[in-house]
Amino acid sequence: MTGSALSRNSARLRTLSPMSKATLYTLPGSHPGIATALMLDYKGIEYERVDLMPVISKAVLRAIGFSGTTVPALRFAGQKLQGSVEIARALDGLVPEPALLPTGLPERERVLEAEQFGERELQHPVRQILWWLLKRNRDAMYSYAENAKLPIPTGLAVRTAAPVVAASVHFNKASDENVKAAVATLASHLDRIDDYISDGVIGNEEPNAADFQIAASVRLAMTVEDLRPAIAPRPAGDLAMRLIPGYDGHLPPGLPQEWLEPLREDRPG
Repeated sequence: MTGSALSRNSARLRTLSPMSKATLYTLPGSHPGIATALMLDYKGIEYERVDLMPVISKAVLRAIGFSGTTVPALRFAGQKLQGSVEIARALDGLVPEPALLPTGLPERERVLEAEQFGERELQHPVRQILWWLLKRNRDAMYSYAENAKLPIPTGLAVRTAAPVVAASVHFNKASDENVKAAVATLASHLDRIDDYISDGVIGNEEPNAADFQIAASVRLAMTVEDLRPAIAPRPAGDLAMRLIPGYDGHLPPGLPQEWLEPLREDRPG
């Protein structure tokens, strides 16, 4: 960002005081939460992160005045915003520079298309895979909550998380059949992401809303040891590592080998 843009942004943020500090409500390891945090950082917006427990978060968000029950949820400049896409649009309105969308119409439409893909098609299969594995290896939750700002000690949260995990598996429909399909779907999604990068829609020097949206999901998938070898050599893996070098969490192998065949067949080289 240029010096003049920085100056204009600083002035814009000053006009939002005393409410210019944001509060981001999210879940430990949440990929849309990470995407939102990246956008706040990119905009230079100071924020406090508050981590909630999965499932329990739904009641908490309603109790503190949000209309919906999903994260990420953001308090900023007197507004209550939910969902990474809604938040992205609002941030561009409140703090225009650096912009999360290109100004040119054709480029803007392609980025919006990629952002929509990232939110509506990519997020969910990654989430299903994570919860399926966490149900079978609950101790791995410690790694995702390592730097979380939970209202109770992390150890206690993990030790008492069995009902939360079961409910999350149910809400996300993370059945064997669905997760097997999610792994297969991920192979074609990675091809699509690589195409977006090749076409210059994402992966440029200046990131946009779709970069953040997509990279967060890819980077979360890379915390799964079964998935990482198929992702890391790709342009999609390079993008995720460039934007998010560190991501709390690690899941050791646990997916049936036959489920991984579509990813192996699709691996570059």
